[in-house]
Amino acid sequence: MTSLKDAPWGLRMIEYVMSKCCSHRRINRLIWHQGGILALTYLSYTCYHMTRKPISVVKNVLSLNCSRVLPPPDIIINDTNRDTWCDWAPFDTPDAPALLGMLDSAFLFAYAAAMFLSGFIAERVNLRYFLALGMLTSAISCYLFGIAKTYKIHNFWYFIFIQAAGGVFQTSGWPGVVTVVGNWFGRGKRGLIFGIWNSHTSLGNILGTLLAAEFVESNWGLSFIIPAVIMGIAGFIIFLFLAPTPIDVGCFPPNSFGYRKLDATNSSDEDSIGDIEESRTIGEDRVIFRSVYREQNVTNDSANLRSETSPILSTNRRFHHHTRENAIGFVGAAKIPGVLEYSFALFFAKLVSYTLLYWLPLYIAVSSTYSTTLSAYLSALFDVGGIAGAIIAGVLSDYSGMSALTCSIMLGLAIPTLFIYDCLESMSLGASILLLLITGLLVNGPYALITTAVSAELGTHPSLGDNSKALATVTAIIDGTGSIGAAVGPLLTGFVSQWAGWHNVFYMLMFANMLALLFLSRLVYKDIRLYAQRRRMV
Repeated sequence: MTSLKDAPWGLRMIEYVMSKCCSHRRINRLIWHQGGILALTYLSYTCYHMTRKPISVVKNVLSLNCSRVLPPPDIIINDTNRDTWCDWAPFDTPDAPALLGMLDSAFLFAYAAAMFLSGFIAERVNLRYFLALGMLTSAISCYLFGIAKTYKIHNFWYFIFIQAAGGVFQTSGWPGVVTVVGNWFGRGKRGLIFGIWNSHTSLGNILGTLLAAEFVESNWGLSFIIPAVIMGIAGFIIFLFLAPTPIDVGCFPPNSFGYRKLDATNSSDEDSIGDIEESRTIGEDRVIFRSVYREQNVTNDSANLRSETSPILSTNRRFHHHTRENAIGFVGAAKIPGVLEYSFALFFAKLVSYTLLYWLPLYIAVSSTYSTTLSAYLSALFDVGGIAGAIIAGVLSDYSGMSALTCSIMLGLAIPTLFIYDCLESMSLGASILLLLITGLLVNGPYALITTAVSAELGTHPSLGDNSKALATVTAIIDGTGSIGAAVGPLLTGFVSQWAGWHNVFYMLMFANMLALLFLSRLVYKDIRLYAQRRRMV
């Protein structure tokens, strides 16, 4: 075990208290810390999404829709402000949808461009500092957008700069949290674990929507300021308590000693030729393990091996060797089988998801008689369905072992669902709720599976050999490519909705889903072929 002298301050304090109060009890420290990691990373990324969401709600009062909402009690309507009390220059012109789309794209293009660099940095720095600093700077950018209301800032380029800066700072979140969770959890049941854990995305969107809706008609600046303050506090909690790897707190990682369990029914393990095999007895079962590390002479003690910059550190006491933890480059990560296919599929899946994320509240408001607040509340149902979708996709992936097929089925079903939602313009409130839930389930399920369990699986692919530090890089490549699609979707929506109508926006989303299916087709064929091979072997 390693020394805890460099562990986070908060964890050292908790360890000290538990040693005094619970020394007589037997506690599984690994499981205890794993629970804490899930909670901390869940809190972290919930806050990241909570601060992204307010802009989609506030669009309704920044643009030309004053007649659709009631003024707050402290506003006295007269002849001079009857039509403009809720508008905000420079978004008080007929091209407001295009300007608001440019705000979304400033954030998302900056996010997509910086994501690749962020993954590179995340492999090489202390992830606790990386996440804490990223959360603090993201909170500041969200706060600066909100004070535009207080200080009556109307400069369009101010909003563009704040959104772009926020996009850069927010890239610290995804590579950071996925790498930390990947460090602490093994390969088994990743789909279920990540499916439940990934609900932080939808929960953050829901909280961001509810907080923004609470203040949007009285003081929209608070719709940004309140989430920013919450995120700043959460960032300080991450700084105090997050341990990026098990070895930071003296625990051995899951699948430690450099072994990966062989699955006799999975031919992909045959790719690792020349590895060291060993049989070990666990309980009453005899299990075959394969070492994926080269033998080396160990000259350092365990304290010298410890590093918070190394995502999956493990030592082998029997063979007395350890991995050098080389960080893989972008070209090497892109060559991992499946990375490019999933990346391009996520480009179009995320285009659909983020278009609805940023524009759904406004679409509901302009296509119905609902108020701004009610439209925001209804849009949150899309994210409620997304929580169920992420879990269902993860369970199906674990059960079937066919991630690509799972994504394709859900993407395919999302196409007719989007068509029905677009066609039923005068639907009842109950029908609208049901369709929003189903749409969120089918749209966000594949997106969540690709960005979590699939990314973690590819980031620990057998073809990596000694280059074990690939998780953040692979995650950044997949999510960065998807984020380009997330930037393109809202930008196109701003122009298409203004010039061609909302029907064509939905046709655009359905076409994007078809293209995502096209990029997954080869992987679906491979999944089906491997499934047939396993069936013949049974």
